Amino acid sequence: MPQAAPPRAQQSYRHEAFMWRDPDDYASVLGPFVQDGLAAGEAVMVAVVRRHADWLRESLGTQVRKVKFVDMAKLGGNPARIIPAWQKFVDQHSGLGRPVRGIGEPIWAGRRPEEILECQMHEALLNVAVDPKIPLWLICPYDLEGLDPSVISEAHRSHPAVMDGDRYHGNSQYGGRAHVEAMFSSDLPELEGKPAEYSFTSESVDRVFNILTLEAYGAGLWSDKVTEVAATTRRLASCSLRRGAIEGTIRIWDAPHALICEVSDDTMIDDVLAGRRALASSDRDGLSAANRKCDLVQLRSTESGTTVRLHMWK
Repeated sequence: MPQAAPPRAQQSYRHEAFMWRDPDDYASVLGPFVQDGLAAGEAVMVAVVRRHADWLRESLGTQVRKVKFVDMAKLGGNPARIIPAWQKFVDQHSGLGRPVRGIGEPIWAGRRPEEILECQMHEALLNVAVDPKIPLWLICPYDLEGLDPSVISEAHRSHPAVMDGDRYHGNSQYGGRAHVEAMFSSDLPELEGKPAEYSFTSESVDRVFNILTLEAYGAGLWSDKVTEVAATTRRLASCSLRRGAIEGTIRIWDAPHALICEVSDDTMIDDVLAGRRALASSDRDGLSAANRKCDLVQLRSTESGTTVRLHMWK
C-alpha cells in the first residue's frame, strides 16, 4: 500500500507512477489505495482499460459502486482528452479543498507508437496542468512486463514520485517543466512515404476543405470522418493565418492504418496546454475542436513555427 497521505491541512497535488508486474501486484497496491480514499470520504475515479478495471472490481467487493470507473481505451484513445476529464472530476468533487483520488492509465501494452508518444506528452503535461494546491492524488500504473523499457524510463521523467511494488524510491530523473517544454518543442517523428503537399494563403484557404475531402475519400475513410478531417484541417489553416502566418503548408499521408494530415506554419503557440483544457468558449487555435473530432492530434511548436498533425484511423 502507498505510504499514508499527509494530514488534510497539507494535502496537495500528487502525481505518481506505479510499476507493476502481475494482476496480484496491481490489485494489492491499487485496491487499498482506492479503499483508503473511500474510507476518508474522498471521491475516487479509476480510468484504466477494462481488463485492469476487472482486477480492481474484484478486490473492492461491495465498495465498487462508490467508485467512478472510466474506460481509458475510450476516454484516452486521443490522450489530449484525458486532462479535461480529470479537470471535470476535480471541479465536481474537490470543492473547498476536499481531497480526491484517481488512477489514470493512459499507456498499456499494444498502443500504437504515435499514441504512446502523445500519452507521454500527456503525462508530462499533467505536472503543469494541475495547480499544486489542488488536493488530487493521482497514480499512473505502468506494466513492467508488457511495456518497452524506454516507456518505463520516460515514466520516470514525467512523475515526481515512483512506486516499485509497494515501495517508493527516489526519482532523480524527474524533468519537471523543462521536460514539458523540451517535448513540446521537439520534432515529430518522420513518416514513411512521400506526402501530397499543398500550400495555403488567405486567398486559397477556402480550397482546403475540398482538397482534404478528395484526399480522404481516396484514402477510404468513412464519410463522417471525411467531413471531420476536412473541416478540422480547414479550421486549423484559418487559425494559422489569424496567428499571423502569411502562408502555410498542408501535408497528407495515406498510410495503411490512417489518413494523416499535417498543418504547419511559421507562427508560434506558446501555450503547452493548448487544446487540452476543458471546453472553453474560446478556441482560437482550433485545437480543442481538433481533439474532439480526430482520433489523434499531435502539436509541436517553437519560435520557428508550429506543426499540428491529425490522425484518422481507417
